[in-house]
Amino acid sequence: MHFGRQAGQGLAEYALILALIAIAAVLALIFLSGAITSILSLIGQSL
Repeated sequence: MHFGRQAGQGLAEYALILALIAIAAVLALIFLSGAITSILSLIGQSL
């Protein structure tokens, strides 16, 4: 069995997909942070 370049290419694609998912998660947190903060402050005020 000889993997060579194909195994490295698969690993690079996997790493790229993980990086894109991480970037999307960070962007979602940045855009939703205002809404999350307002919801948490509303909950805190009602307690």
